[in-house]
Amino acid sequence: MRKTALLIMAAGIGSRYAGGIKQLEAVGAKDELIIDYSIHDALMAGFNKIVFVIRRDIEADFRDRIGDRVERICARLGVETAYAFQALGDIPAGFAVPDGRAKPWGTGQAVLAAKDLLREPFAVINADDYYGKAAFHKLHDWLVRDHRDDEAAMAGFILKNTLSENGGVTRGVCELAPDGRHLRDVAETGGIAKTPDGVTAGGVSLDPDAYVSMNFWAFPAAEGRAPAYLTALERDFADFFRRDVPHDPLKAEYLLPIHIGSLLRAGQLTVEVLETPDRWYGITYREDLQSVRDNFRRLIDGGAYAKDLYSDLPGAEA
Repeated sequence: MRKTALLIMAAGIGSRYAGGIKQLEAVGAKDELIIDYSIHDALMAGFNKIVFVIRRDIEADFRDRIGDRVERICARLGVETAYAFQALGDIPAGFAVPDGRAKPWGTGQAVLAAKDLLREPFAVINADDYYGKAAFHKLHDWLVRDHRDDEAAMAGFILKNTLSENGGVTRGVCELAPDGRHLRDVAETGGIAKTPDGVTAGGVSLDPDAYVSMNFWAFPAAEGRAPAYLTALERDFADFFRRDVPHDPLKAEYLLPIHIGSLLRAGQLTVEVLETPDRWYGITYREDLQSVRDNFRRLIDGGAYAKDLYSDLPGAEA
């Protein structure tokens, strides 16, 4: 089977919300985390390498809470695991970290942290989002086919399936090309919320059936070579420091949807949108937690997952 990697961006673990750490909240029948369900679904879909991007200061806690357990499961399946580390000081040569800057540089930098570990087609996800089974199967099946270096794919979620009942969220709102299959542009949009009349962002109505990005991307690679997208991502990181950091040195972020949008507009990348019908679950607000737990319980009761999550993976009993 062709090697395919799943890159999980988990460096944000430790960000607190209303007194808790959202990525470490138990949601499953045996205290599984949301990340457990993503790893399970990826393994079921055929991914055979898992790369965690974390920070050095959370390594011990991460390994204790999930990493060591997942490594044991993956070892029984013959699935490779690896770690990459995102750090504030890993920036292009010739630049300096601005005084007072505390947080790393966003999802683009998180992917670059793993560039030396990726020599196969890969997909990238957030650690704290539940994507559903369909997205992993569709993107894995896309990755095992041959593609040009300037092609990519995206899991296309339906906006109304990705909203919180408890406040606004940020999504990459997508504009499709005339063929209805490829991405023309993606706009990172904050403050998206349900209203009695539909869905709005900043008072502007949005189509609830529009495609949105949930940071689930897939990038091809020729056999034995690093994915070409990593070259563009690294090249443009320096441009980000020249263009964006001087205007907002403490908060500017190098984000995947913004970078991919810039490549689309420049004609340097095509992105196929693979629709997924599944609902997103995530803990944006403390009030979301019970709803997420209830939804996972319904999935388990309906047979979508075993109560002992990994027990349906041969040889991988947790």
